[in-house]
Amino acid sequence: MKRRDFLKTWGALAGAGLISGLPGLAQAATSLKFDSYVSETAGPSWVDRWFFEELEKRTNGEIGMKYYWAGSLNKVGEHLGAVRDGTSETTLIAPGYYQAELPVTRGLEWYFRMERADELQLVCRDVYENFAPLRQEWEERHRSKVLYWTNWNYAPLILREPITSLADLKGKKIRAYGVATDVIEGFGGIAVPMAAGEVYQALERGVLDGVYGFDFVTAVAYKLHEIAPNFHDIGDGPHAPAVTVMNRRVWEGLPAEHQQVCTDLADELYGGKFAEIYNSVLAEYVQKALAEGVSFTSLSDAEKAEAKATVQPAQVEKWVETVAKPNGIDGAAMQAVVEEAIARHAGTGTMKRPVEIAAGL
Repeated sequence: MKRRDFLKTWGALAGAGLISGLPGLAQAATSLKFDSYVSETAGPSWVDRWFFEELEKRTNGEIGMKYYWAGSLNKVGEHLGAVRDGTSETTLIAPGYYQAELPVTRGLEWYFRMERADELQLVCRDVYENFAPLRQEWEERHRSKVLYWTNWNYAPLILREPITSLADLKGKKIRAYGVATDVIEGFGGIAVPMAAGEVYQALERGVLDGVYGFDFVTAVAYKLHEIAPNFHDIGDGPHAPAVTVMNRRVWEGLPAEHQQVCTDLADELYGGKFAEIYNSVLAEYVQKALAEGVSFTSLSDAEKAEAKATVQPAQVEKWVETVAKPNGIDGAAMQAVVEEAIARHAGTGTMKRPVEIAAGL
């Protein structure tokens, strides 16, 4: 019997109480792999570690986790296929790496529409619950159970040399991928797609003038500030929705009580734990960045307004026309659900941006 089939059978029997009297089986540990393409100190990894460490504790060790960080099990771009096919039981997915495979999810990727990262997390949850094609994309097409929505907090514009206005970006080579490309190109920069692990050396060699679409925590963890110490806040709001998922057959093979633990943990994240974890991490990393020479600056309100007008609504309209329509997605309907969720959660967030934290120190 294949391991995943064993998990499903064991879970069904355990849930029905049919093996509770068998020695050794009732307390047997279920070992799950968590497979992440980023390091354990990258932005969402702090949330992922909390979730899975708590899962182990609250199941009294009946679920045990093995962690594979920084692409040590699967390479960048392979994780969606790995969790879909059961090679990895759980993983973090950043949709920007799977643009052809996640067209609906990409309808959640944009800048300059919200203020706080913890608000964006709740918007993603609500849209998932209220727009059936999004659920179908994950549950049916990719055979994955969404454990919780997450994101990459905030992504300052990180530059080797400082700028005084967006006009200074013209002709500069900036690492960007996914919708971050729209932002850089809208400002006249040259967007250069590049995997996260290659960015430091590219900055060091002068291949890149800067980085965008790289969250603040991960940027500091990857020491990008050693080469590019100028962190500019351009008023773009939270950065990059992401999702932590489990192979659906593995999920269905878990006992009901273990599934409930996962649900409870996700509810805690949505109820404020996500912001609590990130606020602590952001404060720590801002202090570290300041001590190591980072300069935090913010564009003027006028420049931020100009930046927003450059990007929106063009970015969303581009998704509707070039992604949603060709894939048979009702883009207008999805964005109506998004707008309702944004209106519902606007003003409720507590996650400060790095420049705000720095100003308070």
